[in-house]
Amino acid sequence: MNPSADATQPLAQSVQPDPIAERFHFLVNAPALFNAVVTALEWDVFAFLADRPGASFEELRNFTGVPAHSLRVLLHAVCTTGLLERREDGTYHNARVAEELLAPDGPDSWRHILAGWKEIYYPAFAHMSEALGSGKNTALAAHEGDEPTLYQRLSHNPALEAVFHRSMSAFTLKSLDALVECEEFATVRHLLDVGGGDGTTSVRLAARHPNLSSTVFDIPSVSELAARNSAREVGDRVRLHPGDLFVDPFPSGVDAVLFSHVLEIFSGEQITELLAKAHSVLPSGGRVFIYGYNVSDDETRGWYSARLSLYLNVLASGQGMAYPARDYEEWARRAGFGSVRTLTGYPYEHGLTIGTKP
Repeated sequence: MNPSADATQPLAQSVQPDPIAERFHFLVNAPALFNAVVTALEWDVFAFLADRPGASFEELRNFTGVPAHSLRVLLHAVCTTGLLERREDGTYHNARVAEELLAPDGPDSWRHILAGWKEIYYPAFAHMSEALGSGKNTALAAHEGDEPTLYQRLSHNPALEAVFHRSMSAFTLKSLDALVECEEFATVRHLLDVGGGDGTTSVRLAARHPNLSSTVFDIPSVSELAARNSAREVGDRVRLHPGDLFVDPFPSGVDAVLFSHVLEIFSGEQITELLAKAHSVLPSGGRVFIYGYNVSDDETRGWYSARLSLYLNVLASGQGMAYPARDYEEWARRAGFGSVRTLTGYPYEHGLTIGTKP
């Protein structure tokens, strides 16, 4: 021991936290914490605290009706995420983010999004090593049927298919306002919404642009969902055309084609094929719109893009990814489109690539 050392000095100097190390420690605990947050959503904890901020543990126990020890464990887990706050007086409050994102129960609620991720997406990720190692979406084996994609197999399970599309629609709504407000759609008269799912995008576009009508092209089981949605919102301005993207011809008589959250499912060759089909039904001056996730150009950033790419390859289709915008631009040019450009800055790592038929 150095007798000249100042006894008041700490034994070790404080070390600045390493953000990568902190992210690692959160990451390795995230699967359990994710499910804790979803359980809190299922028990309506966030909605209850939105109405009763400062509720006590006993009030939460009476509301949820679960054993006291179970609730104690869950609240501890959710508090560690920062989404719930436990004050010094023992009362509980939503954090600001939870109040904004988790308490509401509208059509774009994270409740719907996370339910789909819990029931469909995340169970598949346990098969990641096998799937990526083989280059096949081996997690698909957990779903009934022999079709090659999740979207086709979900038709055998209508209840799960409804969960999936409710989740997809809710997340689509998170980035949809920016797309709907794009001035390019103001001059579209008849839009072909390829892979338009339950019609969420077409309905919002038709509601925003009174002169626009849309035809939703998707598999028959999904088109039934679109029929119910569109009839409630915009009457006959959104029509349905069931079919297979690669087998059946695209409907004609349109002046624009939209691929929203569709092309990332496929390989570059398949994407070029679909863009060529769109080119063939468009008149001169007709436009193609490609909307979805864009990974960063150097392919090193984008949490949502990374999750989507893994999901596609492990479960959904066994291929595809959230491609960088430059890839979509190249494929659009190969399909015959000119004046190709990408609009950036959309929410949740989205971009909009536009091409015009000469």
